[in-house]
Amino acid sequence: MLSKQNSVWVWVTAGLFLVLNTVFIAMEWYFFALLPLVLFVVWSAFMRLDWLMLFIVACVPLSINLEQMDLGGIGFYLPTEPLLFGVMVLFIFKLVSGKSIDKRILTHPVSYVIYFYLVWMALTSITSEYPMISLKYLLTRMWFIAGFYFILSHIFKDKKNIQKYFLLYLFPLFIVIIYTVVRHAGYGFDKEAGHWVMEPFYKDHTSYGAVLAMYFPVAVGLLLKRNMNPLLRTFLILGFVILTVGLVLSYTRAAWLSVAAVSGLLAVMLLKVKLRTLIFVLVGLVSFVWVAQEQLIISLERNDQDSSDDLAEHVESSLNVSSDASNLERLNRWNSAFAMFEERPVFGWGPGTYQFVYAPFQKSQDLTIISTNNADGGNAHSEYLGPLSEQGIPGTLVVLILLLVVSNVAFRLTYTLESYELKLLVLSAYLGLMTYFVHGVLNNYLDTDKASAPFWGFIAVLVAIDIFHGQKAEDQFPEHV
Repeated sequence: MLSKQNSVWVWVTAGLFLVLNTVFIAMEWYFFALLPLVLFVVWSAFMRLDWLMLFIVACVPLSINLEQMDLGGIGFYLPTEPLLFGVMVLFIFKLVSGKSIDKRILTHPVSYVIYFYLVWMALTSITSEYPMISLKYLLTRMWFIAGFYFILSHIFKDKKNIQKYFLLYLFPLFIVIIYTVVRHAGYGFDKEAGHWVMEPFYKDHTSYGAVLAMYFPVAVGLLLKRNMNPLLRTFLILGFVILTVGLVLSYTRAAWLSVAAVSGLLAVMLLKVKLRTLIFVLVGLVSFVWVAQEQLIISLERNDQDSSDDLAEHVESSLNVSSDASNLERLNRWNSAFAMFEERPVFGWGPGTYQFVYAPFQKSQDLTIISTNNADGGNAHSEYLGPLSEQGIPGTLVVLILLLVVSNVAFRLTYTLESYELKLLVLSAYLGLMTYFVHGVLNNYLDTDKASAPFWGFIAVLVAIDIFHGQKAEDQFPEHV
């Protein structure tokens, strides 16, 4: 009797909604049609937070920045950022009320690094040249981390959710790639058109290429999974082809470089080289480059190949620091970041303030045809030098420490896990993450949902496997550094 009564109410409610929606559409009030989605979001926030977070992940590739829609210059991604703000508020409420996520997540070494990362960002927001800009930057970073790291880590208790997370980002991303390639084809796959055809979903080809590179190892990992549904595998094979075409046609040299770099890293990990050994080698290489920088610059200046529609020439142009405007402007931004750091080495100029502050630090000999003083040309183009200029030495150190701690977790899991499936998940997430750390030498996008969803989400995958699915004792962290 109760079931029949509920059924009647469902039909009555649905009928009432259809009538009201028809009336509102006739009055050109279209937003009423979103009411079921709004109700689903509210319900899932309190009853099925895992559904809401996975829904947000699926929305990320298709989200649109209001700034690109000429709506008052507001840098805000819809629908993801309002939803993430709500998730952050709910997360804080649960922490205060004691109904928190698993305590092991909160006390994991990676989490401690993130706490310092946020605390230092908050402190430098107080000392910032533009406190309101820094506060907005801090809040954005907080809701990305709350949702994509802390909440997802908890959701990944069920390892099936890890594959869902990968797939729910990938399939909408395939849609974006198809849209971009078809649009690009209308311009004969011209390189210049390739810089903007991914709009409005991605602001430019570099952020688009960075995300494609991050998901390249993930797509490969999913294809290597055993006992997969044949239909899903067929879609993934087709999707991998689409992803590869999109990556090539993005004309993003840094993305290509990052994929090549993690291919080498994969070889190192398959050979079971210790992380300590790899770090020593990298420190040696960096030291050599620093000592021999004058000779290397002289050699690079002999390269006058500009970026080109020809892929081989485009790759060659990545080392052109004599005439390629893009490369020269990046050097200009880096030199400005160093100059800003020298003036404020400890606290920096404040999170998110680089583009509003750097103009006076540009030197006349560094200026290029694309240089600007209008705070509209982007940031420091480096995930390491940006924090150095905005948050001082501690800002860059915490990024490097995060890289080291996450790498330690990934190497340890790869070398100790017996499960083929779990190893595949670890390698997929870690290699995808590392494409961003490599790409981060030349660009930075963690102020966007596009890059933050995979960046913090991949870290959440590693932490969740370490805590919930690993084979170590809870209080033991074997060293592989």
